[in-house]
Amino acid sequence: MDLGAMTWTDLDAPIVVVPVGSCEQHGPHLPLDTDTTIATALADDLAARRRDCVIAPAIAVSASGEHRGFPGTLSIGTDVMADVVVELARSADWATGVVFVNGHGGNVAAMEAAARVFEHERREVLIWWPHLPGGDPHAGHTETSLMLALEPERVRFDRATPGPIPTMIELVRTGVRSVSDSGVLGDPTGATADDGVRIFTELADHLANAVDDWAG
Repeated sequence: MDLGAMTWTDLDAPIVVVPVGSCEQHGPHLPLDTDTTIATALADDLAARRRDCVIAPAIAVSASGEHRGFPGTLSIGTDVMADVVVELARSADWATGVVFVNGHGGNVAAMEAAARVFEHERREVLIWWPHLPGGDPHAGHTETSLMLALEPERVRFDRATPGPIPTMIELVRTGVRSVSDSGVLGDPTGATADDGVRIFTELADHLANAVDDWAG
């Protein structure tokens, strides 16, 4: 169900699922594309459950300004990200609808701005992102566990180190670098693959249910 591998004649009004990630630091132990990896895995799981879904190429660079100052971080900013999401959905008029599976919290403002445009234009678009009560913000137990379940060979667990959990106001005002030298927000040291499987299943079920409700 990989859109990029299809021809246009293969397509019959599918739901287009767009994984949305980032290229940004995830501490000394996780790869820069962690958000993209997780979002893509969730999109793939959705397509395995629903035969009417095709997976678009992931948006792998997004709004990551809060991680400025760390080598490897790339960002296109909130305004540009919102425009990218809007124009991508507009270009998919041939589809039944578009689902954005957002794996990066820094995209929320851009996604909310895009959602207002979609509402005004009455477009069939669902924007979904993970909701995990009690989860830590960045490169901590949650994301490390997910990566241990999805791609354990890419996790440098011996480098995992705990970091603070600042308020959202602190992050928006000063960025991650000012509150965490390692870039970690949370504690990855107790992460396990078993926890990752449990978290992934919870998120995948939530996504599937949200699409079921939206698609009717």
